[in-house]
Amino acid sequence: MITRILDKIKQPEDLKQYNTDELKGLCEEIRAYLVDVCSSHGGHLGSNLGVVELTVALHKVFDSPSDKILFDISHQGYVHKILTGRKDYLNTLRSYQGCSGFLQREESSHDHFGAGHAGTALSAGLGFAAARDQRGTGEKVISIVGDAALGCGVSLEALNNIAETTDDMIVILNDNKMSISPNVGALSKYLNRIMTDKNYRHVRENVKQFLTKIPRFGEAIRSGVAKVEDAAKSILVPGAIFEELGFHYIGPVDGHNLDSLIPILEAIATDKKPVLLHVMTEKGHGFHEAESCPERLHGFKKKVPAEPDAVPKPAEKSFSQSFGEASCQLAAKDSRVVSITAGMLSGTGMTIFKERFPDKTYDVGIAEEHAVVFAAGMAANGLRPIVAIYATFMQRAMDCVYHDVCLQELPVIFCLDRAGLVEDGPTHHGIYDLGFWRALPNIHIMQPRDDAEMKAMMDLALILDHATVVRYPKTSAEDLPCPRAKIELGKSEVLREGTDGVVWAVGRECELALALAEELQKKDFSLKVVNARFLKPFDKEAFFNDAKAMPMITLEDHVKTGGLASIAAELFLEHGISTPYLAKAYPEAEVITWGKVDRLRELYGMTLPQLIEESTQFLNASK
Repeated sequence: MITRILDKIKQPEDLKQYNTDELKGLCEEIRAYLVDVCSSHGGHLGSNLGVVELTVALHKVFDSPSDKILFDISHQGYVHKILTGRKDYLNTLRSYQGCSGFLQREESSHDHFGAGHAGTALSAGLGFAAARDQRGTGEKVISIVGDAALGCGVSLEALNNIAETTDDMIVILNDNKMSISPNVGALSKYLNRIMTDKNYRHVRENVKQFLTKIPRFGEAIRSGVAKVEDAAKSILVPGAIFEELGFHYIGPVDGHNLDSLIPILEAIATDKKPVLLHVMTEKGHGFHEAESCPERLHGFKKKVPAEPDAVPKPAEKSFSQSFGEASCQLAAKDSRVVSITAGMLSGTGMTIFKERFPDKTYDVGIAEEHAVVFAAGMAANGLRPIVAIYATFMQRAMDCVYHDVCLQELPVIFCLDRAGLVEDGPTHHGIYDLGFWRALPNIHIMQPRDDAEMKAMMDLALILDHATVVRYPKTSAEDLPCPRAKIELGKSEVLREGTDGVVWAVGRECELALALAEELQKKDFSLKVVNARFLKPFDKEAFFNDAKAMPMITLEDHVKTGGLASIAAELFLEHGISTPYLAKAYPEAEVITWGKVDRLRELYGMTLPQLIEESTQFLNASK
């Protein structure tokens, strides 16, 4: 039986004994292993396939954990985990108490900085370098940043500060022309131009060869070569932008070629000037399905074996799809409507909008703050912008919503996907934002229960004079079979009548509330169900009437602080209401980990069987 090299790699130093040809074989073993793991558990397959050779080369040359290797976002850290003793642990990817899909400082001494959002590696890496310089130690600091994340404002701020702070830091620009959606913006186009323009490299080498043949000029020639090289960079292609920022720019280099990667990394390891190595990679490299559909396979879905003779279930409409359709309907009837996203056309359901209204679609890349202020400028000049961003990423632009939209009373519609628990864990859960939105002036907050309500809320948002936040989870948006009231700003709706208690739910939690009422009816409890619809303005009158009449339960996909539970607690306290009350939400004092959403909900008592048991005890105690 042939023993794989992969099985012999327990720590990064184990790579040192293998030559380049052997490491090429290791890369293929890693690639096959990644496909197998992600096929079983889901995960970020494409981005990790793209950095196999780069990660192997880094660990071949540098000495982790003494040398600090930092990955921006860190969703491309699977190979790093494999090479740092976590190959078998990776097989628990995204499961509760299993391997995180991102780097975690508590998971390994090789994970120097945890992240889940773009724009982290350069600033954090510079922090590591500055701390090293203060201590006078000699470890290397290497920050790997993608071309998409390079356009993030935090990354640009860090780039501007690196050469002023340290003379010993390595930045690796992993250029694959993709984030989740294709990259956009002048910087991305600039990098693509460098990749395709061979003139710079040819002229540089030809000029060097010509000048070095001239006899007797020694030092002057070397100085002249440097000046000519700088001129060539400025005129032809230009790593000059990085040189002007104080970096020694090298590249572009084939990021899948170990024969060139390893010697280059060995050479720059001794540089005493900030170095930017520009590496060209291919997202999904070596796996045809991921190469051909890099956007769709950014987050690879677990493959579930089909049951024999099983009839395929029709695909349910998601809230992302519902939002995309609703946005198109608004644009079709109102020429002022435009859409904006931050590098996530597909994830937010905006692909359909771009197909129908390409001239009204603006993808600003991973730049949430810019997206908000950009939308504010549009709204101030008469347009009605729809900004689609994941709830967790929108947290990065909260100040801009306040300063640039709310204070100026501008009618921007913010549509926040993934509002609720998601399997990626604490960096991606959209459960912490409501307290901030509720505290802002001149803003409305809506949460649709289903597809029809999404469309009705979008119609309402279009005619409002102030900003609107529309929040919705990563779940089915299929219409709920219950009464439907006309949408009115700040008004709730009754989904089911009852006399023994009332559940106020918000958004898709209405489905769970209805199921709870149905089950409690079998226990002779008559439970009223109310869809709050609006968290700002909130239907205080209807809430007062229910709270004074019967025991109350609130149900939401958010932490207790800031959302529906906070509204209820505030109103109970303010008006001296003493009716029995049960708040069902997530604890704010605990960081909720990663794992399948159903498992996480079970952990925090948010599944139907748990709610039946707890609600039964609550209602019996309230008699």
